[in-house]
Amino acid sequence: MSLVLDLEEDCDDHILLPPTNFYAVEHNCIYRSGFPQPTNFSFLNSLNLRSIIYLCPEPYPKANVEFLRINNINLFQFRIDGTKEVISSDIITEALRVIIDVRNHPVLIHCKRGKHRTGCLVGCLRKLQKWCLSDVVEEYKHFAGIKWRETDVKFLESFDVSRLYHCLEDYFNQYNDFSIKPNTCKES
Repeated sequence: MSLVLDLEEDCDDHILLPPTNFYAVEHNCIYRSGFPQPTNFSFLNSLNLRSIIYLCPEPYPKANVEFLRINNINLFQFRIDGTKEVISSDIITEALRVIIDVRNHPVLIHCKRGKHRTGCLVGCLRKLQKWCLSDVVEEYKHFAGIKWRETDVKFLESFDVSRLYHCLEDYFNQYNDFSIKPNTCKES
């Protein structure tokens, strides 16, 4: 009987359980989820994360902080209240700056349940990726479920991604050692 228990305990250590609402936003580099629990740490470890973006005002729990320390993962916290209030464009812009900096990849974005705050940040990333607005809203609603918020949809509709174009150009220049030139091709 002890052999069976030992085998069961051994198997439990190798089960990779993702956090609630987990999804790969961009394969191998950007992920989203609800709040990771200690039972999710083995799964998170398999992602080789460099960074976590935490979108809640509450302090990160000690067990999670220790997991980050042991695995050399950077924590970026953006304090967004979980109420139905409008999200700050400035905070989302700062979080997007962390996401578009490839030095932070692979990165996990999460709030409590991975729905509203995370959905708004990912939706703004999708706008930056030039997704059509209907697809951005559809993805947001998919993860928010029946509790999607009209204020979040209005936020996604109105968020101006052009405020990030200069950041993209700066990163591009820094890592490619040349600047983006305007298109000078003549149409024939």
